[in-house]
Amino acid sequence: MRTSRTLALGASLLVLLSACATGGGSKPTLKIGSDGFDEARVVAEVYAQVLEANGYTVDRAGIGLGTRDVTNAAIDSGKIDMKPEYIGSGTAKRGGKQTNDPAKNQAALQAILSGVGGGITVLGYTPGQDTNALVVRKETADQFHLAKWSDLTAVASQLKWGLATDCPTSPVCAGALKDSYGIDVAAINVTLLDACSTPMADALKAKTIDVAELCSTGPEILVNGWVRLEEAPTLLAYKGEKDVARRALEYLKAHPELVKE
Repeated sequence: MRTSRTLALGASLLVLLSACATGGGSKPTLKIGSDGFDEARVVAEVYAQVLEANGYTVDRAGIGLGTRDVTNAAIDSGKIDMKPEYIGSGTAKRGGKQTNDPAKNQAALQAILSGVGGGITVLGYTPGQDTNALVVRKETADQFHLAKWSDLTAVASQLKWGLATDCPTSPVCAGALKDSYGIDVAAINVTLLDACSTPMADALKAKTIDVAELCSTGPEILVNGWVRLEEAPTLLAYKGEKDVARRALEYLKAHPELVKE
């Protein structure tokens, strides 16, 4: 069985694809995984359905597996073969320097992953864009005069925050808030939830939290009339996730050696 792994990258989204043949057929069973939040699970399912439609067998047991730490370990070890990921955050998490240039992020990530898990290849990135957003209810925005992330600095201790489960150890969450805005996650009232998830949105709606870490493309922001705070343009890297399944399939077709014993 071949163990070379492939990382499919969406323009702002990256997908880890470990293409391993698993037996007598000409196409392998692919074990797809994802982080635990809703958007990552949806993209993983998109991959699964496209690959199935093209003759691959898909194991979905790893979809929603956990935090980035959990899924990175899973793709590195071969527990899963494919994982959607955000290119900027993925690069930073691996110790690289994220930028607003997806091509540079792709190159940086490839340099890191070439020696990981027997070699992980980063596929082409997608043109879509999505970022992590800090979102508040309109009454909260009005009460504290909040329009941008920097407005949170003076009132951070007065608010209840909902942040990603891995935020306290993440350079693009706790690190960015501390370095760019002087907000110490350890010193504020934080509930840790999956970012961009239904529980995060429900907590904001129920007023369990006042500031929620959601995805900028989340429909709940518009549906509920919430306010998405504007962030510093240099804080978050380009991170989208659109139309990535096609690229994974194209790569497998172009490299049949990855799916043969």
